[in-house]
Amino acid sequence: MDYAFRLDFKVRDYECDIQGIVNNGVYLNYLEHARHEYLLASGVDFAALAKNSINLVVTRAELDYKTPLRSGDGFWVGLNARQSTTLRFEFLQHIYRSCDGRLVLKAVITGTSINERGRPFVSEEISGLFQRK
Repeated sequence: MDYAFRLDFKVRDYECDIQGIVNNGVYLNYLEHARHEYLLASGVDFAALAKNSINLVVTRAELDYKTPLRSGDGFWVGLNARQSTTLRFEFLQHIYRSCDGRLVLKAVITGTSINERGRPFVSEEISGLFQRK
């Protein structure tokens, strides 16, 4: 699959549980960091949006775990973004282990923008980042 954005990582010891594999909740951090880096690379500053009362929020996270990562494993996150409805967008994210290209996780992260009144909308600042579904 072709990705609009790709980010490389390495598993750190403290991200692993007693079984020696990455704790399932840590994957959400990897995915979030990749989304923030994608926004920055696209000219969108997440913090600047918040200062302007435009808050990007996750409304749903779907994760399918395929194979575990272990301490020291190199991996990368591939990301594509699309607008799913007038008020929602989705990040389609996959994690692959670098050494063998094996799929580790598939995720669909759904979100929206919230304005200063708490109303959902897709702001002009980010609308150009999403392909139409």
